[in-house]
Amino acid sequence: MNTLLIETVLSCGPTFQLVQGDITTETTEAIVNAANESLKHGAGVAGAISQGGGPDIQTESDAWVRKHGPVSHAEPAWTSGGRLPCRYVIHAVGPVWGDPGSDEDLAAAVTGCLRVADELGLESISLPAISTGIFGFPKERAAGIIVKTVQNYFKTKSNSGIKVIRLVLYDASTVTAFLKVWHDHFDA
Repeated sequence: MNTLLIETVLSCGPTFQLVQGDITTETTEAIVNAANESLKHGAGVAGAISQGGGPDIQTESDAWVRKHGPVSHAEPAWTSGGRLPCRYVIHAVGPVWGDPGSDEDLAAAVTGCLRVADELGLESISLPAISTGIFGFPKERAAGIIVKTVQNYFKTKSNSGIKVIRLVLYDASTVTAFLKVWHDHFDA
């Protein structure tokens, strides 16, 4: 069971939540997969989503790449949720830490996910700590970028239909990093 740790209502209306738990159990309309550009869902968050959602997610991902080519940071792919409780999986390609422009690419990935959710007409979305796993992005730095990007998206998209944004964090060290940034950002 996922645990709501803290939430705030952004000035433009949506509720922004920090949650500890398993993103594959989220009942938001979409969850975000931390993917690679070829959408091969083998390990980490991607492996858990693919395993939980069943073979349809990988089949739809392969078809996406055949039709559209490799997925970029700013243009996430999306598939059905397969057997997961969500309707959609949005596949975001986060940057590898240390690559040139990695901060900007992480922001682009988060913005792209929110834009796709709006294009699909969704009211709720759950995101993981994109790029902080095998891609090695420092957790606190990623937290700062993700929190600021979510807030900035809704400042510029006052007509967004998204009502709930959940950051779903799996392990204690990630939760600690995100809570620190959350308090620094929203309690300041």
